[in-house]
This record gives sequence, C-alpha cells and structure tokens, in this order.
Amino acid sequence: MAESDRERWDARHAAAVAVGAVGPAPPDALRGRTELLPPGGRALDVACGRGTVAVWLAARGFAVDAVDVSPVALDAGRELAVREGVAVRWLRHDLDDGLPEGGPYDVVVCQRFRDPARYPELAARLAPGGLLVVTVLSEVGEGPGPFRAPAGELLAAFAGLEVLHHVERDGEAHLVARLNAAASDRRCPSDRRRPPGRR
Repeated sequence: MAESDRERWDARHAAAVAVGAVGPAPPDALRGRTELLPPGGRALDVACGRGTVAVWLAARGFAVDAVDVSPVALDAGRELAVREGVAVRWLRHDLDDGLPEGGPYDVVVCQRFRDPARYPELAARLAPGGLLVVTVLSEVGEGPGPFRAPAGELLAAFAGLEVLHHVERDGEAHLVARLNAAASDRRCPSDRRRPPGRR
C-alpha cells in the first residue's frame, strides 16, 4: 500500500475515534445467525480496522489474530480490548503483500476489504470445518465502482466451500461459508501449509 493510502486510512480511523468509542460487534454477515459460529478455537480478522469484530470474537472465547495496515486503527483496537477485558493479538501488516503467516483458523473474517487476489488465501487459512465470513461493497443495488464486487463474485471465488448464507443487495455482498472435511482433504499439503500469495 502506498504511504499516502496508509495515511488516508490513519486519518479516517482517527476521525472515527474522535467521534467516540464503539463497542464490540459481530461481523455484518453473521448478524442474526451467530449460531453458525463454532464453539471456539482460533480466529483471524483481516483488515480489522478499530477491532470491533476482533474483540467481539475474543469475548466469545476465540484466540484472535487481528490484522490491519493502520497503526491508528490497531491502537483503537487495543484500547477496546482493554476496556472489554479480552486479549487479542494485533498485527500491523500490509495486505498488498498477502496475509501474514499463521493458521489454520476456525473462523476467518474479512469485512469491507476487497482484494480478489486475497480470496484464495482466505479460504486456505480455514481449518477443517472452519467458517469464512466476508462482506464487501457490491455493484448490486448501487452500480459499478472501483471498489465494488460484480454480482456473483463471492460465490465464484469461494465455490469450493459450503455456502451457508449469501446475499447481494443495497450495495453490499455478504457470504458465510464453511470448509467441510472432504474439501479440506482435497487440498494438497502445500496449500494447507502455505497459502498462495502475490509473487
């Protein structure tokens, strides 16, 4: 990510922090269906922002790795975790370079960060039975845009997973999907050990 883009995200997060603290919250795609969460384990929050989802997961007993490029966002997440009395591992990392090493995870969340080059990595980080939760901006109900997914993008990208919920409307696309054991067994050992990244 260009330094100017990182600074823009820092400024955006700083402005949001100045408005006031926010509390933990589930990812949008899981609202009303939190029963789909596994009972615990490891979780990865990609482009975690100010940590509302990461802290929500930690409060439910998950060991959470939360990744973002913005130190301002990560500092806000740390403060929220302290207020809520939970532990989260905060990782500053530029997702243009791929996902950081780690996993497998029982839950992988990616909310409002869209980079189709990262889609295979998100799926590859799932443990058998793991849950993927994705929300991106969508062209459906909104029209084309440089950061918006065309109709059907998430279904096509994660066709190898069992889709539990999918909806595209009002400018957003949501997907909740699970890696079943049979699909996990078909992945080659190198896929499980080291997810593909940008060369």
